[in-house]
Amino acid sequence: MSSGRVLTRRACLTGMAAASTVALAMRAWADETLADKSDPHPDPIVKRSYSARVNRLVERAVVIDMLSPLRLDLRPESYAGKLSEAEAAMFRESRVTAFHNSVGVGGPTAYEDGLSFLAGWNGFVARNSDVFMLVDTAEDIERAKAAKKVVVIMGLQNAEEFRQVSDVLAFRQLGLRCAQLTYNTQNLLGSGSTERVDGGVSDYGADIIREMNKLGVLVDTSHCGERTTLDAIEISSGPIAITHSNCRALNDHPRLKSDEVIRKLASKGGVIGITGVRNFVKSKEPTTVEDVVDHIDHVVKLVGIDHVGIGTDSDLLGYDRLPVEMYRQIKSGYKSSYAFRDKIDTDGFNNPDKMFSLTDALLRRGYSEANVLAVLGGNFRRLLGTAWSAK
Repeated sequence: MSSGRVLTRRACLTGMAAASTVALAMRAWADETLADKSDPHPDPIVKRSYSARVNRLVERAVVIDMLSPLRLDLRPESYAGKLSEAEAAMFRESRVTAFHNSVGVGGPTAYEDGLSFLAGWNGFVARNSDVFMLVDTAEDIERAKAAKKVVVIMGLQNAEEFRQVSDVLAFRQLGLRCAQLTYNTQNLLGSGSTERVDGGVSDYGADIIREMNKLGVLVDTSHCGERTTLDAIEISSGPIAITHSNCRALNDHPRLKSDEVIRKLASKGGVIGITGVRNFVKSKEPTTVEDVVDHIDHVVKLVGIDHVGIGTDSDLLGYDRLPVEMYRQIKSGYKSSYAFRDKIDTDGFNNPDKMFSLTDALLRRGYSEANVLAVLGGNFRRLLGTAWSAK
């Protein structure tokens, strides 16, 4: 989930245009007194102190957040200008090397909305080239880190923009590097996670998967149903991703993945990104970064350290600081099975320094430095190098 993935992107943007706004500069990383009363949960952003070991490890890591919109506010004015100095500092100080900037499109305007999303955010990256760099190949990730820039991976959380197989090439040429087969509902390719019946991947879906493999576009099944996910893993000639989900064995939620799926994913070299969306992490309170680590632990025990990463499903500031009306629209756009509670973000994983908090928690849990580096981004970097190699 994230803002803009509710109905179609166009419908969502129309609704958001009337929403109250909060100046992003007032939500900056260094502002420890943030308390705008238009926010649903106006918790201050407090920059925590971390040990020298945590700081050194995060600085060393290639950190890949495999689902993180640059901004959850997707109104055109969000991508039409330049970052403030405070916003630029927030991205740099987060130490996230690569953001998978992705939202959902769907319905009759999916093709047009997909083009609009790519055009708008490619323009945003170009206008802020002192901070960002658009990815082309996996090697760009290391190049950007060396240049102290932030990599942007363009993605879409649906494949309805592919009206025909040849559209995969057209979107790849515009910068698309990752596409989810379905969102929560049924489309021509397969079934979403909240559909009553999951019929699996269709013949057309299989053709799209093969074309994505051929062209080096990563297949993502985060919002797909169980059967559709298993079919996609089987049909794909190479490893696929579940960029942002958690373990159903720990939290019985329709958006999460079964042990069978995780085993099959790993058997072909795939990686699952663990998310910090509160209702995906745990079904009751308290819900903290320690519970996020529980999901990482479960994957590691099930299939090994090489198949787990991070896909926060949030921007650096989180959902709970969005303006009230925008926040309400996000929650109202999903079925009751999503089981939203008061907050959407997970405690301790809801600030721009979330990767530092996660690193600290992993080290306290007994993870070696090599394994922390793998979780923070090493595993997804390996997968991207494989998947983006056109066949």
